[in-house]
Amino acid sequence: MSAGPETHLVSLSIPAKPEYIALGRLTLAGLAQVRPVDADTLADVKLALTEACSNSIRHAYREGRSGLVDIVFELNGSRVAVEVTDGGSGFDVDATGEPTDELDEGGLGLAIIRAVTDELAIESDGAGSRLRFVKYLE
Repeated sequence: MSAGPETHLVSLSIPAKPEYIALGRLTLAGLAQVRPVDADTLADVKLALTEACSNSIRHAYREGRSGLVDIVFELNGSRVAVEVTDGGSGFDVDATGEPTDELDEGGLGLAIIRAVTDELAIESDGAGSRLRFVKYLE
């Protein structure tokens, strides 16, 4: 992620456990005080963040493996971008960068993220995954 003169960046690493997702949501709410974000937009981004972190926790660190979920928040005058990265085993993606087994894993997390954000990018290299989404503010 790149930072311009009016861009605010915050990084957070949380243990890959569901109870820590709230820290990410609180960080996002705090950052939204720097540049006010309307309640509906903030709720959408919080939902997308929750789904992205839940996917990392559930799929990257299976069978009790421990690890971290790294979150980078970027807020500027026109958008909020969130990047969620894990060090799990990754997953297979097709030529368009979409997971080949999204629904086979039993969740609708990516569909929810797509529905509430304006951009979504997914990368996986077998040594982790990176999910980045953007919500425009204007």
